[in-house]
Amino acid sequence: MGSSILAILSLIIIGYSVGSVRVVKEGNAALIERLGRYRSTLDPGVNFIVPLLDALVVEDTLREQILDSKPRNATTRDNVNVEVDAVIYWRILDLEKTYYAIEDVEQAIEELVITTLRSEIGKMDLQETFSSRESINKALLDVLDEATEPWGVKVNRVEVQQIEIPPEVEESMRLEQAAAIAKRAAITKAEGLKQAAILEAEGNVQSMRLISQAFDGQLSQGDIMKFLIAQRYVDANQKLGESDNSKVVFMDPRALTEGLVDLINEPPDT
Repeated sequence: MGSSILAILSLIIIGYSVGSVRVVKEGNAALIERLGRYRSTLDPGVNFIVPLLDALVVEDTLREQILDSKPRNATTRDNVNVEVDAVIYWRILDLEKTYYAIEDVEQAIEELVITTLRSEIGKMDLQETFSSRESINKALLDVLDEATEPWGVKVNRVEVQQIEIPPEVEESMRLEQAAAIAKRAAITKAEGLKQAAILEAEGNVQSMRLISQAFDGQLSQGDIMKFLIAQRYVDANQKLGESDNSKVVFMDPRALTEGLVDLINEPPDT
């Protein structure tokens, strides 16, 4: 009889010991309730509780977690509908607050992100949204950091992943960009032609000055101009003959150069 009682007591003690042991994994924390009320938070390792009175209600990680929000609609200041999403890096600092202060912390964070994203994008024109991601990220982080503090949560970083625009708006932006590039190219070409004309005029003035100096001022401006025109004519014909696309055309040389000869032989200005 005594041995039976001893065996029963031994089983009770063993069962009690086993039931009182709770092992929490590294990087996690666990909450213990006694008769339905919060009692304590268990740290990683071996912990002891009172069987039947205490119950482990939740064990969760304290490591950084990643929450990838679903794309949601937002409207820019210039009334363009876009789809935006973000990724949030967060972690639990106080599991007691996280468990008792909010029903679903991940859903709460995601809804808060979307609300803030819509608010920030609504303050910007479409073009600004593409160049202002850093400011949007900072605004999101500031709002989330303040809002999640009562939940025992720390948001470490928020990154806007994509801002998708409707295809028709994207095509319109592409055409607008192409038009802007063409306009800049036309302006650049016009500026180049203008500079070339200025340089050519300056070159002509310099050539006239040098020719006048070479003839010790004996030639009039009309004579110098005739000389320059004749030189241009000769150069043009030489380049035409050297061109790969040049063609042989049989013409009367006298008719071809008649105007040039008349110009050269015209009496000088008096």
